[in-house]
Amino acid sequence: MQLIVITGLSGSGKSVALKALEDSAYYAADNLPAKLLPEMIALLERAGHQRIAISIDARSGDTLAELPQQISALRARGIDARVLFLDAKTDTLLKRFSETRRRHPLSADGLTVAEGIARERELLAGVGAISHHIDTSDLSPTALRAWIKQFVEFDQAGLTLLFQSFGFKHGIPLDADLVFDVRCLPNPFYDPQLKPLTGRDRAVIEFLESNENVRRMVTDIRGFIENWLPCFVADNRSYLTVAIGCTGGEHRSVYFAETLARHFGTARPVLVRHRELS
Repeated sequence: MQLIVITGLSGSGKSVALKALEDSAYYAADNLPAKLLPEMIALLERAGHQRIAISIDARSGDTLAELPQQISALRARGIDARVLFLDAKTDTLLKRFSETRRRHPLSADGLTVAEGIARERELLAGVGAISHHIDTSDLSPTALRAWIKQFVEFDQAGLTLLFQSFGFKHGIPLDADLVFDVRCLPNPFYDPQLKPLTGRDRAVIEFLESNENVRRMVTDIRGFIENWLPCFVADNRSYLTVAIGCTGGEHRSVYFAETLARHFGTARPVLVRHRELS
């Protein structure tokens, strides 16, 4: 059985994620109280379901604290249980609630939208520690559905390295564990022939690899990750997200993410995401 638990901030795209999984033949259940998860799984097991997606949010209150232990118990039984945490910047969430005119789920407690978001972050803090995070602040629904599909189809085995490129002018990803800044390197954007291309195109790759500082920084970042990766593995991490940023997120950072992924992909599971190209 494969179980995907979707959680995170209200307005971050949990409904989009759950619908994407339902369209992929998962049995989907929305807004399940966290304390009922073991009983729900037992019921669905007896019914013969093998692919299950369940959304659990902050309305579960203090019982959310039980979720990490529940996930561990399910994994001990041989169930491929994964937790997907969707997040977004607070100003983005405020804008989304303003545009849709939806009430925040915690507004019944007399909280404003901003206060509800802050309270949600507190309630979900423990769950976030066992989750794979996706920052949806700058993602379209189409891009989010593609990332969800990538997440569920990937065969996990130990710690997975995720290399993500981004543009600093759009903000640092909330889901980053390590952040490297490559804006000091030559920028292909200022070459008219390279500007419309990306860091995956041969011409941009050749331009960057011809520069000594680019080669040195690739070596330095690679060495840093190699030196500290055993510590993250010992910390029982399922994912380590390495974010590489340049100004626009289309040339240098994309090249670095792809280059590092190729190197580390020979020894362990690796995912690559390009936020601004999405």
